[in-house]
Amino acid sequence: MKTLIAYFSYTGHTKGIAQQVQELTGGTLFEIRPAKSYSSDYDTTERQGRKETSEGYHPALAEQVADLDSYDTILLGTPNWFNTVAPPIATFLAENNLSGKKIALFCTNGGGGLGHIVSDIRTLSKDSEILDSLNLYEDGGAGAKDKISDWLKKNGLNQ
Repeated sequence: MKTLIAYFSYTGHTKGIAQQVQELTGGTLFEIRPAKSYSSDYDTTERQGRKETSEGYHPALAEQVADLDSYDTILLGTPNWFNTVAPPIATFLAENNLSGKKIALFCTNGGGGLGHIVSDIRTLSKDSEILDSLNLYEDGGAGAKDKISDWLKKNGLNQ
């Protein structure tokens, strides 16, 4: 089984979780980045993110995953942006055929939980098997590694 860990991170929380997931699985790490970076000013990005998510906007991505077909499982990381996936994640899901692949979501948030992210991923990846999700507040705190490990075991994805 070949595993891709694809994630988008604005504040660094999701990136930190993705790196821990990579350490535990040995999967290939891939950062999903928009072609045009978001502002470093949080308030500006929050306004832009709210507009993009409400309009269903899919920003162009800086690059694509090489040889995506070779991966069986995708561990997909996103921050909760207004109760859904961040727009670059929506673009990734919309632009790539993930039929027959297993997708396990890990989500970081500032208090919004998973929102309707799982149902949105099911809509964007209709022919994929959606596994159990991991929901972490910000960077997951001191117990993040244990929570990640438990999530991977629950999904049969630990190394």
